[in-house]
Amino acid sequence: MAVNNYMPEGMRMGTSENREYISSLAGLERAMSQGKILESTALICDGDMNLHVDLYGIDGIIEKSEAVLCRTGEELKDIAIITRVGKPVCFKVISIDKSGEKVKVYLSRRAAQLECVNNYFSGLICGDIIKAKVTHLENFGAFVDIGCGISSLLSVDCISVSRISHPKDRLVCGEIIDVIIKMIDEDNERIFVSRRELLGTWEENVALFKAGQTVAGIIRSVESYGIFVELTPNLAGLAELRDDRIGNTVTVGQSAAVYIKSIIPERMKVKLVLIDSCINNGINPRNTSDKIFIDTEKITHINHWRYSPNAAPKVIETFFDEI
Repeated sequence: MAVNNYMPEGMRMGTSENREYISSLAGLERAMSQGKILESTALICDGDMNLHVDLYGIDGIIEKSEAVLCRTGEELKDIAIITRVGKPVCFKVISIDKSGEKVKVYLSRRAAQLECVNNYFSGLICGDIIKAKVTHLENFGAFVDIGCGISSLLSVDCISVSRISHPKDRLVCGEIIDVIIKMIDEDNERIFVSRRELLGTWEENVALFKAGQTVAGIIRSVESYGIFVELTPNLAGLAELRDDRIGNTVTVGQSAAVYIKSIIPERMKVKLVLIDSCINNGINPRNTSDKIFIDTEKITHINHWRYSPNAAPKVIETFFDEI
């Protein structure tokens, strides 16, 4: 996998190197000569759709044409510029104007993104594990920044094996997460990512539990035949419906206390008994952040992931080298 020197926007902001370059005119001149990618906060979008960037008292300007790298044939929309205000933006210094009373430094976010595409994205293949920043949540999935502000879609069905009604049940905007390259659509210049393959197999998740335990979970679905309770993002069990107060009042998103009745590997089943439920924010109380079962510092690529245990006739797996 290509070495990632092109981080999601915001990850350079606190570094001493970034501060050194943007805090003085000499530093900005050095960055221009060296072709450095830097970051700072976009403070204003003026009437001409130019972004004005905080450079420690020096006026940094990203003109509209330099604000976003558009895909081939794609029209630049004003909303793509306006929504950067108040947020970190990456850029390269392209020129410095000292002719007026105030120095103006012209910047290009588009140039930084183009370099990211050419030097980093071009080396990625399906199965590569990379860092991403959650930027926007929709019903159908989460948009994540996979480098220099370039977006990728993490569809809701790829966030985890356990089904959720909305990405907000699992993710928070601004969060840095590990994702895996699921598909590269070269014709449409898009990259799609997944996360569920990093959250463990059925066996890895079920090993956290034992029959006879009472544990916490989240109610994810209430069906005519039972209640699906998420134990971890990649593991859910089925609790039987009950004709009492609890069975009649459970709703999706509630926290639940469940008794583990049995674990059946050949059927990938965890049978539960619902003990109690209460209103919750929809986040699993066991996991303030999802457990990653892969050491992403050492493992940066996988070709194949099999969720199902060997004893199960039903096979759930992903072959990344065939996508």
